[in-house]
Amino acid sequence: MSARKRQPISFIERNIHLSLSNPNHTQQLMLLGKALSSKDRLRVLGALRGRSLSVVEVATKLSLPVSSVAFHYKVLEEAGLIITESQPGVKGSMRIGLCSAQMLSLNILDQSMLTQDSVYTAEMPIGNFFDCQITPTCGLASETGMIGQYDDRRSFFLPQRHEAQLIWFQSGYLEYRFANPLYREQQPTAISFSMELCSEAPGYQEKWPSKIRFSINSMPVGAFLCPGDFGSRRGYLTPDYWPMGSTQYGLLKTLSVRAQGAYIDEEPVNEKIIVQDLRLTSQPYISLRIETDSKEQSYGGINLFGEKFGDFPQSIRMHVQYQSPAHGQPKAEGGEG
Repeated sequence: MSARKRQPISFIERNIHLSLSNPNHTQQLMLLGKALSSKDRLRVLGALRGRSLSVVEVATKLSLPVSSVAFHYKVLEEAGLIITESQPGVKGSMRIGLCSAQMLSLNILDQSMLTQDSVYTAEMPIGNFFDCQITPTCGLASETGMIGQYDDRRSFFLPQRHEAQLIWFQSGYLEYRFANPLYREQQPTAISFSMELCSEAPGYQEKWPSKIRFSINSMPVGAFLCPGDFGSRRGYLTPDYWPMGSTQYGLLKTLSVRAQGAYIDEEPVNEKIIVQDLRLTSQPYISLRIETDSKEQSYGGINLFGEKFGDFPQSIRMHVQYQSPAHGQPKAEGGEG
């Protein structure tokens, strides 16, 4: 009997950028440490660069037991270094693997934080948006089930929206308002927002670009082109009830604005705007708008993940770095004289 023709694995090569000072990255660093701590696992990873091979093929190529290679596949996939899928074989099914990581970087020292006096951190559940304007396809899902109805914008105004762990829409925006920690006398030196998101396609499509834009305090600060809507494997945190064939996980992106300009994952996106332009001390909240436009030359859409969906255990996280005056404590604005 001739072997069945192997189907190519659909995937997007990705770069993994991690920081030792970011608590969101601790779990993945531990998984990567385990994955890279074995000489044989490094050999398996090397064998899967640029080509898909079955467990048996790698075992034969490297003269390793099949059971050991199967275990190495599992550890490497948990660390996000390879992707695997089952395909029909001559006898039953076979596990095919392929390296999906193009580059791995680790920031040990966060230079931008060394000169700051203080850092304020807050996390916003993705269902706690202040305002929205969205176009179907759209919907919200909690840890246990759907919220409202598919493609019904009224669902975005239900009280249960605060329980959302996944939100998706084809075009439009979500606006969040964080409590402002700054007094007038305090000088902000940097602000950043991190979140997990991806494009929105029917079901899922690994290659489905969407230009996602960000504004802080109504000021456009930057955008990135998300490569796709990811669903080829189950998200590490995605609940069991959520079906395969739908969006499973996203990319963890960090938007930051400093004295040198605006960045997404430390890549410059807007050198014309600096943190002082955002007027962070001018109102009692700091707003973040996440949006995409169907008129953009891309397929579009947004999926936004909470702490119990996708790959990363967080919602929308804000960091504000600031300096306080040397003379005593700042006075709060307002109140009785």
